[in-house]
Amino acid sequence: MTETKEKYEKILFKYHSNVLDELTVETMWAEIIDKDNGIYKLDNIPFYGPQIATDDEFYAEFDESEKMLTYKKTTKHSGNSIVLVIITKKGFDKEIIRNRFKELDCESEGLNDTYFSMEIVKKVNYSGIRKILDEYENDGIIEFAEPCLSDKHRAELKNN
Repeated sequence: MTETKEKYEKILFKYHSNVLDELTVETMWAEIIDKDNGIYKLDNIPFYGPQIATDDEFYAEFDESEKMLTYKKTTKHSGNSIVLVIITKKGFDKEIIRNRFKELDCESEGLNDTYFSMEIVKKVNYSGIRKILDEYENDGIIEFAEPCLSDKHRAELKNN
């Protein structure tokens, strides 16, 4: 655990979540890149839709009122994207969808029985993922949001 403590910090993120439509506070782990200059790299999949994705580098500083390191701005985008998914069909097992996307190289974090956030890494072609999301949505199984789409993934959608 000492190695983890030396390499990682818990960072506070405060933002307006379009998903929840309210001011949201979320703490996430980040790898220390340059502690003296306040540069960190996100090591979690965000749950509620801040404008940041896994492996993005960002600036954080200690906030006196919060008493912890707090996100201020993204400094380097990784090219990864975050998609939030809620299961709307009663009794549908979200693990079926999570496993399908995992096979396509999209990791996710489950929050409860009906909600998960998913990482789309830069190398994955998002248009194929989006097609599957659209199918599930058209079938009345899910609704999804794209709070943090990278320029690469946005371009893939336009080109299809």
